Amino acid sequence: MNTPKDLKYSKDHEWARLDGSFVYVGITDYAQSELGEIVYVDVPTEGEQLSADDVFGSIEAVKTVSDLMMPVEGEVVEVNAELEDAPELVNSDPYGKGWIIKIKPANTEDLDGLLSADDYNNLIAQ
Repeated sequence: MNTPKDLKYSKDHEWARLDGSFVYVGITDYAQSELGEIVYVDVPTEGEQLSADDVFGSIEAVKTVSDLMMPVEGEVVEVNAELEDAPELVNSDPYGKGWIIKIKPANTEDLDGLLSADDYNNLIAQ
């Protein structure tokens, strides 16, 4: 399982990457492999303000639908438009082209409350 060390992780299997003053959010390699072939990603519109642990959308695979959970509080400033026509990018490149939303976090220190790569790997090994 691919778990980049430079990202933070939620117990709900989302990852967060700080890039300047913004945070990119997606689902982990583990989550996409558990879901299987992803066929649709439904996310909020830009400008929506969400709290940590809020549902920010859903991801639909061939066999199931799963909620997406906000790892930190913030405003959605961009939705990955490529996922409309190519939701399978979440399967093929979950940490790159398969990012789901870009947020302006209310407080970047909220990232400190998320799991490290090692802690996340311990979580999924249980």
